[in-house]
Amino acid sequence: MPDRGGGPSGPRIRAGRPSPGIRTLLMTLGVLAVLGMAFTMFAGFWTDWLWYRSVHYSSVFTTTLWTKIGLFFVFGLLMAVAVGVNIWIAHRLRPPLSAMSVEQQSLDRYRMGIAPYKKWLLLAVTALVGLIAGASAAGQWRLWLMWVNGVPFHQKDPQFHLDVSFYAFDLPWYRFLLGFGFAAAVLSLIAAALTHYLYGGLRLTSPGARATGAATGHLSVLLGLFVALKAVAYWLDRYGLAVKSSDFKATGNWTGLRYVDANAYLPAKTILFCIAVICALLFFATLWRRTWQLPVIGFGLMVLSAILIGGLYPAIVQKFQVQPNEQAKEAPYVQKNLKATREAYGIDDAKVTEYDGKSDPVDQTKLRSDADAAASIRIMDPNIVSPTFQQAQQMKNYYAFPTNLDVDRYKDKDGKEQDTILGLRELNLDGIPKNNWINDHFRYTHGYGVVAAKGTEADDQGQPVFTESDLPAKGDLGTYEQRVYYGEKTTTYSIVGGPQKEVDYSADNGDEKTFSYTGQSGVNLDNPLNRAAYAVAFNDPQILYSGAIGKGSRILYNRTPKDRVEAVAPWLTIDGDAYPAVVNHRIQWIVDAYTTSNGYPYSSRTTLGDTTADSLTATNNNRAVVAQQNQVNYIRNSVKATVDAYTGAVKLYQWDTQDPVLKTWMKAFPGTVQPKKAISPDLMSHLRYPQDLFKVQRELLSRYHVTDAQTFLTGSEVWQVPDDPTNDSGSAVPPYYLSMKMPDQSKQSFSLTTTFTPNGRDNLSAFMAVDSDPGTSDYGKIRILKLPTSTTADGPKQVQSLFNSRQDIAETISLLTRGHSKVEYGNLLTVPLDGGLLYAEPVYILGGSKLKYPLLGKVLVSYNNHTAFENTLDEALNKVFGVTGSTTTPPDTGTANPPSSKNPTVQQALDDAQKAFDAGQQALQKSGGPDWAAYAKAQKDLKAALKRAEEAQAAAGSKKGT
Repeated sequence: MPDRGGGPSGPRIRAGRPSPGIRTLLMTLGVLAVLGMAFTMFAGFWTDWLWYRSVHYSSVFTTTLWTKIGLFFVFGLLMAVAVGVNIWIAHRLRPPLSAMSVEQQSLDRYRMGIAPYKKWLLLAVTALVGLIAGASAAGQWRLWLMWVNGVPFHQKDPQFHLDVSFYAFDLPWYRFLLGFGFAAAVLSLIAAALTHYLYGGLRLTSPGARATGAATGHLSVLLGLFVALKAVAYWLDRYGLAVKSSDFKATGNWTGLRYVDANAYLPAKTILFCIAVICALLFFATLWRRTWQLPVIGFGLMVLSAILIGGLYPAIVQKFQVQPNEQAKEAPYVQKNLKATREAYGIDDAKVTEYDGKSDPVDQTKLRSDADAAASIRIMDPNIVSPTFQQAQQMKNYYAFPTNLDVDRYKDKDGKEQDTILGLRELNLDGIPKNNWINDHFRYTHGYGVVAAKGTEADDQGQPVFTESDLPAKGDLGTYEQRVYYGEKTTTYSIVGGPQKEVDYSADNGDEKTFSYTGQSGVNLDNPLNRAAYAVAFNDPQILYSGAIGKGSRILYNRTPKDRVEAVAPWLTIDGDAYPAVVNHRIQWIVDAYTTSNGYPYSSRTTLGDTTADSLTATNNNRAVVAQQNQVNYIRNSVKATVDAYTGAVKLYQWDTQDPVLKTWMKAFPGTVQPKKAISPDLMSHLRYPQDLFKVQRELLSRYHVTDAQTFLTGSEVWQVPDDPTNDSGSAVPPYYLSMKMPDQSKQSFSLTTTFTPNGRDNLSAFMAVDSDPGTSDYGKIRILKLPTSTTADGPKQVQSLFNSRQDIAETISLLTRGHSKVEYGNLLTVPLDGGLLYAEPVYILGGSKLKYPLLGKVLVSYNNHTAFENTLDEALNKVFGVTGSTTTPPDTGTANPPSSKNPTVQQALDDAQKAFDAGQQALQKSGGPDWAAYAKAQKDLKAALKRAEEAQAAAGSKKGT
């Protein structure tokens, strides 16, 4: 009978060791994990390559990639060799016998422990430092490409008389090389010292000499190399003074030499360079002398000299020579800074003209006609009326307009050019009937059509006068491809062109029209490898196995205009406001792009994120500048880019043909930027001066409008950009596009405008405009009207306060805001007119709980302290200038008698106004939806009643005065 004891009948398994099956499983899982990580890395690389190839900018991808790879391997290998060779030399120079001591006995254990793995340990250390150094070097691909492709500026700095390209392209690369050399020297020194200590070449507590002769010589050479690099650093620091930043109360972030730099730091750097060279030679001499006595003395002398000559002496010069007579000492250097800063920011040709700011007109009728000729005053504010576009032209919930619309110029049916407010009806995934993967990525893929309205008109209800509207859109813009696959609100990917049909738009009878994308944009998903790569890259496995993807399917992504331009030109800084235009029967996004530098000698630096911020960027992050480097002291609008809203095609056009930074990048990426002559006339008519560049220039011109160093140093002429008076954001007022003419112009020109106030005060100090029409020879010309300091003219905040403090205006606004209504102020526009300044501001009314969008209610106009608050712009201008048809009446003086409740005519008119207002609210709140006809009638009755009240009040005031 077999033994039936409790022991196992099979083979015994040794405790703590997994079975072969488990080991196989673990090895399989490990291999799969490695393969998974490898494929994840490959997926990112492969999808990037496919995308760049799809937009026909594969050269950007390959040039950038090979540059990074080259820098990684070259500098990684150099660092690995430097550290590895010094470890190997230290090991070869180890003493044959170690002194018998407690210290060496303790180290023996480590020496014996690592002995079998010395080669592997050496490889691991060198590989680690090589990887770190290579990764750091790969990130400097821009510096390398600028250095190797740099072209001259043909301008020299005033101190060393070197071309600006040395500071912009060469010096940054030399500093990188110097930093790499320091890192290699320090790491090699540490590695060699540790190796010498481990093998007895250095001793801390053992009897006898602290270092062997071989260790002394080896470490001395490394220290000599470090000190030699310090000598090179001192020499480069001399040139670095021309681009050194320092705070200076007159200039802010000053760049360039000041008196103390030229007369103390510059000679100090030269002396320290000589001392460092001598000190390095003393370290090298230890190869023969085998003693550190002289090198240590020399190094101590260098440190002491750095403290005394490089630190104490300049402080003494600043204290006893500069401060007692700062203006006289600094004036020559400030003059250099003034010249360089104005050149670097393109403001050296800014024309400053004295302007009275007040006028004493004789012929009011002529002045009224001059006001029409001075500007096409825009009463449709693109930053406010987007909800109105949404309400009137959204059509479907899955469409939406951007928060801030755009201003452009289009011709009307009569061929007359007019300022136009427009926006695209873009896709809004939050509004689709049901969110699921198919709807989000296959069916709802694009927006549809342009909606445009006159900038200078409103209808009787206060709504925009549309020149392009409905779905499909029709109007003054003619025929064009209306589908919008690429836009500012399109931030997710779509898969188009395959078996799944897309929702195109809804016809008048309510039927949904379908469409299948026919463009060549995006990446083809026919290839299983592509599908797998995108499934991993987008972390969306359905892309791999979904039946909705088939033959012809293409994936569209990176769909916002700014993202596309930044991707194909990673060396450009992108303006925050891309805007659409109908060009050659297609919707094109126009994107302004800049080349920048932080190495223009003597030019003061600015922070792009701060200087381009205003009240619009404070509420809309999408309008923020996309900066490659935030601190700059040179900027040019060198490139105009377009992105086709249907195909996504990106084109870059050379705009500034003289910019050396752009020429450098065009050498680095040949064929990516088309010449300026390739810009079609239709596209040219829609280009404009970019806002972010203008905001940078106005910030600099608040100080650098002065060209005399003495005046500049006193600070008496410093201006500031006022806060936006129409809201409580506390941020700067944004610049406004407006067709207007300056005093020296014969006709209106599309312009970008802003105002300045004195530092710390609210009155107006200057008005600035730049010609934004590329069809004229004056494009880019900056004109500044400087008001006299002996008199005061109201600034934007004071004009807004004047509007708010007028009792008759306050009474009317109080009436308009009863119930759930509220008032929203539009852009406060400033127009120079006959020596004075005309202010105009639209006032919008947001009605009751069901009317969530603004309608133009009133227009405020002010000129020479005369104010009008009327239903239309024409009425307001007539009242301000005292003109009614052919009848001239005395202008409003700005003081008004409050409406008297005892005056029955006034009281009756106000009662009628209240009834009309209530009727309008009831029309909006009907259960079946707003009754627009009744609302329009109520609005007319309201305006008529308010007008009767104003006329009765004025008549009562006239009788009382008599």
